[in-house]
Amino acid sequence: MSVLVVIECANGEVKKSSLEAASYGSKVAAATGTSATAVAIGDVQADALTSLGEQGISRVLLDNDSRLHNFVPSAYVKVIAKAAEQENSSVIILSNSNIGAAIGSRLAVKLGGSLATNVVSLPQINGSSFTVRRGVFSGKAFSDVELTSDKKIIAVKKNAVEIETTAGGTATVENFSADLSDADFATAPKETIKQSGDILLTEAEVVVSGGRGLKGPENWHLIENLAKALGAATACSKPVADVGWRPHHEHVGQTGITVSPNLYIGVGISGAIQHLAGVNSSKVIVVINKDPEAPFFKAADYGIVGDATEVVPKLIEAAKALDK
Repeated sequence: MSVLVVIECANGEVKKSSLEAASYGSKVAAATGTSATAVAIGDVQADALTSLGEQGISRVLLDNDSRLHNFVPSAYVKVIAKAAEQENSSVIILSNSNIGAAIGSRLAVKLGGSLATNVVSLPQINGSSFTVRRGVFSGKAFSDVELTSDKKIIAVKKNAVEIETTAGGTATVENFSADLSDADFATAPKETIKQSGDILLTEAEVVVSGGRGLKGPENWHLIENLAKALGAATACSKPVADVGWRPHHEHVGQTGITVSPNLYIGVGISGAIQHLAGVNSSKVIVVINKDPEAPFFKAADYGIVGDATEVVPKLIEAAKALDK
């Protein structure tokens, strides 16, 4: 028995959500008296993976087949399943990301295992049974579920687990091959549209998001400049994407991207329930809106009533002053 952690990478680096999954997996391994091994897939260098030892990972299996540089669910599942078989892994830890959502259920079917998604805490272990707590109803409630299958698959909610680091820890990286065939790539991406900007929205610690209160796309520089001053990613509300001010892959909400940053700043966004569903896992929410009755203020930790075109430039100045 061992714990297998699935590592996602972007631009050759390990994603923050995967560092969280690695920390979670190493704690589960310690609680079950076993070790934590990771499997990394795609375009990443071995040097970027050795530091996973700081999160308690002893070994990393790396399959860098060039065909895996783009995400293909069926191929990824085959790689993970073969790694789990080789390592005799009874527990598989994923990040509750877009990739995790696409492969979690497939992996559960392939392995005949139990799956829990959006998990927010370590399992309570009772013999061969795990009980885990997961967020439900867009983060408004929690549900405790029991995993009783021999194979247990846990998708950890982003920003729900602290990344614990042990200085000097080094993981051994080993080449790994799942002997993939062309049939494993029968369904593959036709086009990949990558997010612009230096910081991935789904991985960002800070997100600055704009809505129709900005009055027009000509004022979007306010969002970009505030994000730059704070080292943040940019996002938008659905109406902004619908009218073409911003691309749809920046849309945050129930029908868009779900984010879980430490700080979410909503500028000129009314805060309809569909938008809240995508951001209410943020640790701190700041709302800027000229309408004091905007629904978003009810969910905010801090609120500023004022015109975005007047408030945001002052915030940018303050952020730049703090950085000096």
